[in-house]
Order: sequence, then structure tokens, then C-alpha cells
Amino acid sequence: MNRRQSLRLIAGAVGAIAAGGLSRSVAFAQTAPAQPAGPFKLPPLGYAFSALEPHIDAQTMEIHHDRHHAAYVNNANQLAARWPELGKMPIEQILSDLSKVPDAIRTGVRNNVGGDWNHTFFWELMTPGGAREPSGDLKAAIDSAFGGTKEMMDKVNAAGGGRFGSGWAWLVVDKDKKLDVISTANQDTPLELGAKPVLGVDVWEHAYYLKYQNRRADYLKAWWNTVNWDKAAANYKTAKG
Repeated sequence: MNRRQSLRLIAGAVGAIAAGGLSRSVAFAQTAPAQPAGPFKLPPLGYAFSALEPHIDAQTMEIHHDRHHAAYVNNANQLAARWPELGKMPIEQILSDLSKVPDAIRTGVRNNVGGDWNHTFFWELMTPGGAREPSGDLKAAIDSAFGGTKEMMDKVNAAGGGRFGSGWAWLVVDKDKKLDVISTANQDTPLELGAKPVLGVDVWEHAYYLKYQNRRADYLKAWWNTVNWDKAAANYKTAKG
């Protein structure tokens, strides 16, 4: 093999590697969620899609985060293009008083900005291998309000199981600074009710149907194994002021 042939061989190998790398990049780009232009961004999940198995399966987590949540973010950015103030105000301020949102986009903001906020809260509230129960001030408050952690869980599960159609079940600090359990429809948030959430569970079918089908009660029972009680305690501290 002469020098010219050697150079051709090397050039061909480099080209093949480059082409392979390019094709892999394109393939990844087709599956990774694109960050839309606008003030709203899809937050990273913070853990692997499979991290919450066997309680929540990887495929559900991927579809839920990369498609459903991403759709809310995309739609919120489209609304912000129509009403720029939407991207300048804190989300909590907007969702606490939707009457300030123009009539033409109010429903869209409720559904999509609410969906973005709810899901961001939801991802942060779950973690692989976390503590199995609350402690400290949150534990004391739960015991005082409900008689124990199991009783509180049962009440949240009942609220989630009893939600007709799609929505959420929440443990909140209400206007009187007391713990309560509520449920909201669709992507409504507790903020509009003057409540501050400590924890919340998504009971839309896309949150559980691949694994649990119509067995929402089984999903709710399993979900407690994923709760990040440290985050819930921080939420409680913030909610109490």
C-alpha cells in the first residue's frame, strides 16, 4: 500500500466515523424534546425515566415529561407571544388571580400555564429511594390535622380516586395556615383557591394508564413510594411562611 492509498483509507475511515456521529446526533435530536422559543422552558426531570420503577414505569415517565409537559410549555409560549406580560410575571402570581389575564387567552393560560406549573411541582416532588414517611414539623402537622400519615394518605387517595375525569389531588396549606386535602380539575392549581401545595399527585390517565390501565387506586397507592419527603417538608415550610 503506497502513501496515497493510505491517505485514502484514513480519509474514508474518518468520513465513516463522521457520518456515523452525524446520524446518531440526528437520531437523538428526533427523540429529545426541543426547547421552544419563549419565556417558558421544559425543566429537566432530574432523574432517569426508569428511576421510579417499579412504581412508575420508564415509558410513562418519558411520554409524560417529553410530550405532555412539553406540549403545555409550547402552548404557554404561544400564549406569551399574544400577551407578552405572561412571560414577565411570576407564574404563581398569574395563577393566583386569573381574572387579570385577558379573556381571549384566559382558558389557555389556565390549562397550559397551569399544566406547566403543576408538572414542574410534580417532578420535583418525586425521587428514587427517598424517605418512606414525613418527619419533623410536617409530620407533626399531619398528625395534628389527620391523626397520622396513613390517614392523610388515605384522604389524598380518596380525593384522587374520586376526581371524575382528569385532575389532581393535593395536600395543601389553606388560607388559615392549616393542612387540608383538596382536588382540582384538569390543570387547575390550588393557587387560584388561595391554597399553597405541599404535595400533589397527577391523576390524569396519561400519568398511569400504560402500567395500571383503569386501576387508578393501585397507581395512587404505589405513588407514595416515590414521594420526596424532604421536598414536601420544604414546600410546607414555604407555605407556612
